[in-house]
Amino acid sequence: MNKHFQIILFAFLLSFSVQAQEALFRPQNIISPEIHADNSVTFRLFAPNAKEVQVTGDFLPSVKMDTPMGQMDGPGKATLTKDDKGVWSLKTQSLNPELYNYSFIIDGFSTTDPSNPFLIRDVASATNIFIIGGGHADLFKTNDIPHGSVTRRWYESPGLGMDRRITIYTPPGYEKSSESYPVLYLLHGAGGDEEAWINLGRTAQIMDNLIAQGKAKPMIVVKPNGNVIQDAAPGEGNQNFYKPQFMIPKTMDGTYEGAFGDIIKFIESNYRVKANKANRAIAGLSMGGFHTLHISRYHPNTFDYMGLFSAAIMPREDATGKVYSNFDQTLKAQMDNGYKLYWIAIGKTDFLYKANQEYLEKLKGKNMPHEYLESEGGHIWRNWRVYLTQFAPRLFQ
Repeated sequence: MNKHFQIILFAFLLSFSVQAQEALFRPQNIISPEIHADNSVTFRLFAPNAKEVQVTGDFLPSVKMDTPMGQMDGPGKATLTKDDKGVWSLKTQSLNPELYNYSFIIDGFSTTDPSNPFLIRDVASATNIFIIGGGHADLFKTNDIPHGSVTRRWYESPGLGMDRRITIYTPPGYEKSSESYPVLYLLHGAGGDEEAWINLGRTAQIMDNLIAQGKAKPMIVVKPNGNVIQDAAPGEGNQNFYKPQFMIPKTMDGTYEGAFGDIIKFIESNYRVKANKANRAIAGLSMGGFHTLHISRYHPNTFDYMGLFSAAIMPREDATGKVYSNFDQTLKAQMDNGYKLYWIAIGKTDFLYKANQEYLEKLKGKNMPHEYLESEGGHIWRNWRVYLTQFAPRLFQ
């Protein structure tokens, strides 16, 4: 073997070795997150040139942070350690059963985990997710049970002057059955849309599991878009792709509540439903809780079940619509009409906690029947998913 050939061969083998080593640590060959038998989790990221890598997520102790809604609890941060191959990693302690979200911060730049293809969008932020199973978190999983269907439909809204997109869950067996079903109208919060409850809230998985366990009656769950200037979620409507915003005009000025009858009409004209008060429920989180409060009293004798999840009960300068007039009188009329359940839930550290306590005092002063649940935590999806698992079994019994 001549010397020239030896040099070429050595260079080739060296190049092959480097390429093989790099391939070994490409994102597709890294497991992240890795969930261990004791429910601890290891995060990994191949970033050989990074100076610092952190992970942030709701599996970490919360910290106070400033938001458009004021100071709220936010996810903490933890720093990963780099090995001699350029792989950064962090192993957590054992985590409680839950659906968690997280993202990486690389030298100050926030990004998702390239090794984890499972993402959710909340307003304009995309984060990765993983589930630690057990307990209530098993309700968030897709298990080997009968499954319902999720469809996106367009309905005509004369009250808003446009066709609009809506997400609808029908229970297992709906397509082959001739049975009629009760309906839960489930409303999102500020910055959300008709995709929020199905993606962030795991509604289909929760309902499939509760129904399979016999804990909830089979029902249709309707998830409208509460942003009245949109025909659909960003990227799904006639404005096509644009950056979602936390608060957009006319979300809490009475327009949505006043036109809500268009949604009920569409559902009751196109689905096999039990179209009466005893078989209608409405619930919502944050802004959706605000909408629930006002829709349920503005449309008298329409709903027998109301759920206010961390409701945004607060004075607003743009709340000038007819919907908000005669508040005390219409609330009394709602009570006098009778209902089965008026359910309020909120976390102890939620920034809306005080406002909800004041509303509870109002209800007590009117002797208006209600139930109240106080949980740990703040204004977070972790609470709202759990509230749905607790509220849905109470319906239509």
